[in-house]
Amino acid sequence: MKATLFKEVGYSLSKLIEDIDMGEIGLPDIQRPFIWNASKVRDLFDSMYKGFPVGYLLFWVNGYAEGHRLIGLDEKQNIPRLLIVDGQQRLTSLYSVIKGKPVLRSDYSAQHIKIAFRPNDTKFEVADAAIRRDPEFITDISGLWSGKVSRNRFVKDFISRLRRNSEVSEDEEDLLSESIDHLYDLRNYPFTALELSSTVKEEQVADMFVRINSKGITLNQADFILTLMSVFWDEGRTQLEWFCRAARTPSVGEPSPYNHFIEPDPEHRLPP
Repeated sequence: MKATLFKEVGYSLSKLIEDIDMGEIGLPDIQRPFIWNASKVRDLFDSMYKGFPVGYLLFWVNGYAEGHRLIGLDEKQNIPRLLIVDGQQRLTSLYSVIKGKPVLRSDYSAQHIKIAFRPNDTKFEVADAAIRRDPEFITDISGLWSGKVSRNRFVKDFISRLRRNSEVSEDEEDLLSESIDHLYDLRNYPFTALELSSTVKEEQVADMFVRINSKGITLNQADFILTLMSVFWDEGRTQLEWFCRAARTPSVGEPSPYNHFIEPDPEHRLPP
């Protein structure tokens, strides 16, 4: 039997977020076009809250940490230890919501993914105008992990707002607190990652990438190449995205995409 090319490693969600922040995991910049719609992000949090599995992550141990030529040092000071092969959409979703950071949609518009949560029946929704007016909902769960207020203060503030509109018994308060505490504790949700050895060739990784993404939103080797560009040649990826934005025709009344970014320096050249 041929030896496997990977090992299994366990992570908590908080550890994944920390490693992305520290640059240990090569999650492409949050300001890259994001494919998932908000309802898929909502369903991801709902599954995690229910304790369901949400799939393996696939990382590739970066074998170029020493002596590899990195282009665009002004934007990426460190080369990640792990590159994401599969799980980019899930990790981008989780990182965006947990950190409260906007993502760039495929039409190059910035969007803050606002996921709402109703502690009374533990229902997740994509926040809209009606939900924002409903006192039974936490309209943006990002605030729970933002650090602006403690978890206890967050719970007390929510229950205080709820009491302005209806009676809340002590038993109901306990249940609401438990629901919010359980949501907060998703930071400890366990993930399993398969880490591919640094000896695995790029062609093999690209082949795996295409095979494991053969259902759902179909991806291809071009997507994998763009991920590598985000890590190893950010300047080139930026130039490509600039071209895509410039080619996009704005809708009626929409500002020109030329007003939202700076054209790459004409002196920039492709790497040899």
